Amino acid sequence: MGLMRSLLLWSSRNEALRRTLPKFTFVRRAVTRFMPGENIDDALQAALELQEQRLPTIVTHLGENLSHEREAHEVADHYLDVLDRIRKKGLDCHVSVKLTQLGFDLSDELCASLTEKIIRRARELGNMVWIDMENSPYVDRTLRLFKQMRTKYDNVGVCLQSYLIRTEADLNALLSVAPSVRLVKGAYAEPAGVVFPTKRETDENFFRLSMKLLHAARTNGAITGIGTHDIALVERIQSAAVKEGIAKNSYEVQMLYGIRREEQRRLVGEGFRVRVLISYGSFWFPWYMRRLAERPANVLFVLKSLFSN
Repeated sequence: MGLMRSLLLWSSRNEALRRTLPKFTFVRRAVTRFMPGENIDDALQAALELQEQRLPTIVTHLGENLSHEREAHEVADHYLDVLDRIRKKGLDCHVSVKLTQLGFDLSDELCASLTEKIIRRARELGNMVWIDMENSPYVDRTLRLFKQMRTKYDNVGVCLQSYLIRTEADLNALLSVAPSVRLVKGAYAEPAGVVFPTKRETDENFFRLSMKLLHAARTNGAITGIGTHDIALVERIQSAAVKEGIAKNSYEVQMLYGIRREEQRRLVGEGFRVRVLISYGSFWFPWYMRRLAERPANVLFVLKSLFSN
């Protein structure tokens, strides 16, 4: 792991930095490129503007590792309201939830109950819920809860991370339940032996797992999200898919709000499906540091955009 990536991941876990840095105007200004605002009104307005550009969306309320049951219930109620507002606005907009924001650290039963409530309401409204993947100690429990939900609901998907060595085995085990999967590279600090040690190996695993997902989706109709801003990798997957007769519109390229905007529009113009993930909320500092850690070169990009503004 590079020095810059290690520093950014360390920063994402540092409570003192989380409390202090967001107070500085230049830090909040840097974040605005990648997050339209801290509240749901900002996120849904951005979703509306993107939909006018033929870009559907996913919204996620930032936050994790809640320690009080009351907070978990508040998060669930918030998502229920968000789903209703999405329906009223006529948006093609999914929601993505973190299980530790729904009481996962308190009780598996509490978390499952609240997650099911959100998924059930989404199904009633014709919408989709994605279960985000957090760091490696949560993987087994997350997959177990996802499988539990998938036995009752087909409008739920899960995120998998290609930098984890175990993910190919996890995907193989999931294919029997026809899962909808969003594949990302991963951005948590993990111990040695848990993740691939180099970017090249992570990228190769991403490509291999993407093709496996695309082949599975061709037969079971599940939603497949290819979650990366690595355009060379996206084009490699697209080229391989075309050679194997996999249609452009049979999967989604999923990217974050504010990143590769021109590429997002280009891909849509070429007939590919692109969905944009919009994050919002006051607990944005750890998320932002992890986004920079995914590609440390983004630090220079952020600095350049600050000075150019």
